[in-house]
Amino acid sequence: MEDLKTVQAQIDLLQAALDHVNQGFSVFDKELRLVAWNRGLWEMLDFPKSLAVRGTHLENFLRVNTERGEYGPGDVEGKIQRRLTRARLFKSHYFERIRPNGQVIAVSGTPLPQGGFVTTYSDVTEDRRRQKKLERTVEERTRALRQSEDWLRLVTDNIPALIAYIAPGPIFRFANRRYAEWFGQSVASINGKPASEVIGEKLFQELSPHISHAFRGNAVSYEYLRKRPDGKDVSMRSTLIPDMTVDGRTLGIFVLSLDATDQKQSEATLMQSQRMDAVGKLTGGLAHDFNNLLTILMGNLLSLSRQDGQLTPEALKARISPMMQATQRGAELTQRLLAFSRGRPVDPQIVPLSKIIDNVSALLRGSLPASIEVLVNEPEQMTASRIDPTQMETALINLAFNARDAMREGGEIRFGIDELTIDERHASVLGVLPGAYACITVTDTGSGMDEDTRLRIFEPFFTTKTFGTGSGLGLSMVYGFMQQSGGAIQVSSSIGQGTEIKLFVPALPATTLSQTTHQADPNDTSQLARGNGELLLLVEDNTDVAEVLAEQIRDLGYKVLLAENADDALSLAEALSEIRGVVSDIIMPGQMNGLVLARKIREKRTDIGITLMTGYADWNVLEPDERDVGFPILTKPMRNNSLARALRQIVAT
Repeated sequence: MEDLKTVQAQIDLLQAALDHVNQGFSVFDKELRLVAWNRGLWEMLDFPKSLAVRGTHLENFLRVNTERGEYGPGDVEGKIQRRLTRARLFKSHYFERIRPNGQVIAVSGTPLPQGGFVTTYSDVTEDRRRQKKLERTVEERTRALRQSEDWLRLVTDNIPALIAYIAPGPIFRFANRRYAEWFGQSVASINGKPASEVIGEKLFQELSPHISHAFRGNAVSYEYLRKRPDGKDVSMRSTLIPDMTVDGRTLGIFVLSLDATDQKQSEATLMQSQRMDAVGKLTGGLAHDFNNLLTILMGNLLSLSRQDGQLTPEALKARISPMMQATQRGAELTQRLLAFSRGRPVDPQIVPLSKIIDNVSALLRGSLPASIEVLVNEPEQMTASRIDPTQMETALINLAFNARDAMREGGEIRFGIDELTIDERHASVLGVLPGAYACITVTDTGSGMDEDTRLRIFEPFFTTKTFGTGSGLGLSMVYGFMQQSGGAIQVSSSIGQGTEIKLFVPALPATTLSQTTHQADPNDTSQLARGNGELLLLVEDNTDVAEVLAEQIRDLGYKVLLAENADDALSLAEALSEIRGVVSDIIMPGQMNGLVLARKIREKRTDIGITLMTGYADWNVLEPDERDVGFPILTKPMRNNSLARALRQIVAT
């Protein structure tokens, strides 16, 4: 009896525990009769209290639910029997049922080993409401995000810029329509492709250092040239901005590219204006130089005329030698000034920097006051860089004239060249890529500048000069040129201590320079390649120049036939098989210039060698489609050694 009481007490305790569970609970035996339950079942499902008796069959519960519409409208008995049939299978099951009052009940049944099953009932109404609300929110957010993406795509596709996002790899993850079309892709096809495949291996090799620098967390700007399908060169200016996390990791880089062709043309116009301003400053000094040269020529010519043939060969040579040197010096000055003043579009070339310094110093020495000394610290080794030499000369001349203005009482301007390796820290300060650089230093002993002025000197139109004496564009153009060349500029100055300006440009090994041949003394005729009486056709419209050139060519061992004009020269070349070569001026009056003449002769006589000559420093005088000359060109006045080599080459053709 005591044992029964103990068991009943345990059952009552278990029942009390089950009644406190916030789920409904029931146990049916293998006959589908109620064995156990808890209070939560009746509170959750509103069953009649009369069913809360052990042995109540499952059918009674199903009938109550069916009759009050829990399973929807239709055949009551059929609904009950179908559910009894499934219950007798005693298989695990889970389903959710929405009651007529909107309550959502989750039913989970598990079979028992001796038959029957235990079932739990959970009210998941609030959970499902929250889930639906969350789903609606997600749907709304997705729709809003899609709309935002559509707007973003609409905006990025219609702004006049190329926009992209590159992930590590580097792989494209986004590109606007203009960017994709620029590289022959679609917005869909470019996504996920490696950068090298999209932009091409050659261009990728050029841009790869900039991309790598950006992935290391640095903002990068650079320019590159690319041909459009119509063959036109387009200059692009790109900026890479790293997409970084708070802890410093780079997730990718944003790319913004702009067509800078028109801007480059405007910059070229400004640069030409600066060149012409500098030419105006140079011409005074050059006029002084030319007056000195003319004095040498006139003095020796007067001396020769007075001697009336009485001079010994040694004395005659003593008179002629300075005259030859004066004419050569005049020719050099003219060519330098013309080349500098005409300029060219941005034309990067591999050039020795010492040659640029020498050219600039030669131009400046005759143009600056005698109280200002131009000094050059020659480098110990040859240093080369890939830059536009004309723009570099313009930049250095601008800096020299600024230095001149700061030295009213005279002083020194010193040029120097050094090589150095810039590490990542220093490169980040200068805004360049790490690597080998050449540093051109321009130092003056002038009045210097205060800190406020130093910080503003690269601003366009900022000038400390009086109105009308300076445009304020000189130093801003120097700054722009350094940026275009992948370099940087650094200024150190203080009041009364002068100014030091450093121009950093990427350095190349001296081995990249083409081997220069040794130039012989232009006045030494002993080693000249002489002719053997070959007949040459000389085409020159200026009679006086033609006679001098003809005599110079005869002195080199050739026979000369003079042509009055291009038409006459063409007739002679066709008629006389004895003609071995043609020397023609490029610019001549009439419908046919020297280049057209040369091409017509070449069509008729492939056995004739041809060389052209000109007094111009470049080919701006020709039409754009004529500038690919295809023939050797001599620049007037011609030195004997240069002329001799050219003539030897054409008769050997």
